[in-house]
Amino acid sequence: MTLPPVLPHRPAGAPDAIRLNPADSVGIALRPLAAGEHALGTLLADPIPLGHKFALTALSPGDAVVKYGQIMAQATQAIAPGQHVHVHNIAMSAVHSHHADQRGHLPPPPARTTFQGYLRPDGRVGTRNFVGILASVNCSSTVCHAIAQAATRVLGPKYPNIDGFAPIVHDQGCGMAAQGEGFDVLVRTLKGYRDHPNFGGVLIVGLGCEVNQLTLYKPTDWTRDRYHSFNIQEVGGSASAVARALELLEPIAAAANADIRSTQPVRALTLGMQCGGSDGFSGITANPALGVASDMLVAAGGTSILSETPEIFGAEHLLIARADPATGARIAGMIDWWRDYAAKNGASLDNNPSPGNKKGGLTTILEKSLGAVAKAGMAPVAGAFAYAERIAVPGLVYMDSPGYDPVAATGQVAAGANLIAFTTGRGSCFGAKPAPSVKLASNSTLFAQMHEDMDINCGTVVDQGTDLQAMGAQIYDLLLDAASGQRTKSEGFGYGDNEFVPWKIGAVL
Repeated sequence: MTLPPVLPHRPAGAPDAIRLNPADSVGIALRPLAAGEHALGTLLADPIPLGHKFALTALSPGDAVVKYGQIMAQATQAIAPGQHVHVHNIAMSAVHSHHADQRGHLPPPPARTTFQGYLRPDGRVGTRNFVGILASVNCSSTVCHAIAQAATRVLGPKYPNIDGFAPIVHDQGCGMAAQGEGFDVLVRTLKGYRDHPNFGGVLIVGLGCEVNQLTLYKPTDWTRDRYHSFNIQEVGGSASAVARALELLEPIAAAANADIRSTQPVRALTLGMQCGGSDGFSGITANPALGVASDMLVAAGGTSILSETPEIFGAEHLLIARADPATGARIAGMIDWWRDYAAKNGASLDNNPSPGNKKGGLTTILEKSLGAVAKAGMAPVAGAFAYAERIAVPGLVYMDSPGYDPVAATGQVAAGANLIAFTTGRGSCFGAKPAPSVKLASNSTLFAQMHEDMDINCGTVVDQGTDLQAMGAQIYDLLLDAASGQRTKSEGFGYGDNEFVPWKIGAVL
């Protein structure tokens, strides 16, 4: 049994708490603090858990609570300096900040501007070389899993230069209207995977009687010799479908096996950025460090995708200020759609923070959103796209999606992301086949406790004083290493076979 590493020691003289902006009315504990201690010149009246907030000034009921220099909540009762500031005494504010400190800008291009990838005939570049086994409908999902397992056993040893056979299965495709927003989203998502550069070939399997017919998924020009599809009802049943699939996959796997990596420019990379299981440190360490890496990638000509619209609510002004008027209007329109969508379903966008988020120190969606948008760095926002829509421009872009991580990442991969960066403060486990997923821990305790799943410890920003620019450069280098074939922790365990979750919109009929 492998023992976890010893938890890191805080260096002598390390700060006990941090104030992120001179305008802030709260400080954040960088270690568990006891009542009676002093932090940031304030006598603590309560014990303050790691990553949680305490008042730096007296607050009256209704007063704005400020963090990152932005309104994140309002006090629901009188709060004295040094008291714990959390869900028991603050709540969602009806007034949001609307000012942004600056317009978008980029650093100079980094020194490293290439990686080793698979150049496809359509000009796009893969970071992996999987063969995809796509289900058109939930009815073929079990068969697709069986095909992937059989292909791994029978064909895998013969074709070692492919990364594997990836089952892309889901619970949709029938029991739904054959037109409308929900159907369009499913088709767009599956087509994005069919054409993804991380697939060296694709087999699509249907049942035969579903709404989502295989006729919708004709191959593109370059994939024509690496593409097949069939319906289970046409080949004799489930066992026969597995046998037929192995026959069809043999030439596909042989062709993909001949593909080799070559030096490619960073502009061929599209990075999907995710955060899940966020905590009080996510917006201080992992998210802004990823923002630095994203800026470096964009400065080198690449593309970064920010998503999860319910989790930018209250912070959208920070993105709109960095966009042209048309792009800013599209982002604002997405927020309006989500307000209406949540209301129609008896929900509210300010209910988003999960129990795990709150235990980690977060309170309102405003606070969570302000930390989440830090992943976007400081680059100008070059475009705003619908869920799973093919990204048509380089740079930092926004793609509409739910905040639920598997759904959001599925849309990003369908849109063209050939790499995923996932920040977490609570330990989210995740993979995104066919795109490798790099996991970034927001705090050192998590990194030590879940070292088997975390690729980088961003917690050293607060407990060892690592500069955010240096941490961002470390992330950038790891992203390029992963894009060049280095396996991530998630890949090593085998994550990714069950995380394809297209956004389900509309009625189940």
